[in-house]
Amino acid sequence: MGTVTDYVLEELRLFRTGIGLSQDDFGRGIGYSGSHVSSVETGGRPPTKEYMRAVDTHHQTGGRFLRMLDGLARLDAEPAWLREWIEFEREATTLRWFELAYVPGLLQTERYARATLAGGRFDAEDVDRIVASRLERQAILHRPRPPQLIAVLDEAVLRRPVLDQPGLMVEQCEHLAQLATAEHIQVHIVPTDAGMYLGMGGQFIIAEMPDGERVTYADNQLTAQIVDASADIAKLAKTWEIVRNEALPRRQSTELIKEVAKSWAF
Repeated sequence: MGTVTDYVLEELRLFRTGIGLSQDDFGRGIGYSGSHVSSVETGGRPPTKEYMRAVDTHHQTGGRFLRMLDGLARLDAEPAWLREWIEFEREATTLRWFELAYVPGLLQTERYARATLAGGRFDAEDVDRIVASRLERQAILHRPRPPQLIAVLDEAVLRRPVLDQPGLMVEQCEHLAQLATAEHIQVHIVPTDAGMYLGMGGQFIIAEMPDGERVTYADNQLTAQIVDASADIAKLAKTWEIVRNEALPRRQSTELIKEVAKSWAF
C-alpha cells in the first residue's frame, strides 16, 4: 500500500507512458529536463504547482494534475490514520458502511458536511479544509469503475434537526434519495421500530479490497481506528450482517427517505 503522494506520482508516470513519451521528451514539452521528470516520478523531487501546471497546460488535461496536488496538500494536513483510510477507501471494490449518527461522508452535501463540524471543535479554516477533503473523496463514486457502496443508516439520522439551518435536511434527504438510484449505491434504513439493536454500539465501515482482503474502520469522540486483524474483522462482519438484517429493503428505504424529506419541507 503506497502513500497518497505515491498515488499522485504513479498517476503522473502512467499518464506519461500512456501517451508514449520518454522522460526526456515529456520534460522537453513542459520545459523541464528528463532527469527532473525522473526525479519527480521517483519521489526525489516534490511535484510543485509550477510543474503540475506545466503538465496540465501543455497536455490540455483540464487542470487534472494541479487539482491532484491541491488535494494532496489538504490530505497532508489530515491525521495519519485518516490519510491511510482514504487510501483504502479509494482502492476498495466494496464499502459496507453503517452510521448511527450522521449521513455517511461520501453521501453528504456540502451544507450538511459543514454542520457536522459545528460546535467549536474546529476553526473556520479547518472546517473549510475538512469539508473540501470530504467532498473530494466523493469523487470515487463518480469514476468509471466506482466501488459498490452499501450504506445502512439509523432512521434517527434522517430525523435529527440541524438548528438554524432551514432547508438543510430537505436538501440532504433529497440528495441521499437521488444517489440511492445509482446501481452501485445502496442505502438502507434501520427503522425506529426496530428498537434496540446491535448497531447501537457505534459506526463502522468494512472495505473489501481488490485482492479480497478486508479492512475496517471505526471512530469515536477522540480518535479512530483502522483494523486489519482477521478476528476483529470477522466480528464486525458478523455485526454487519445482523445490522443489515434489521434494515428495510432498498426500495422501502428510499421511500422512507423521500417521506422524511417531505416532512422537513413543512
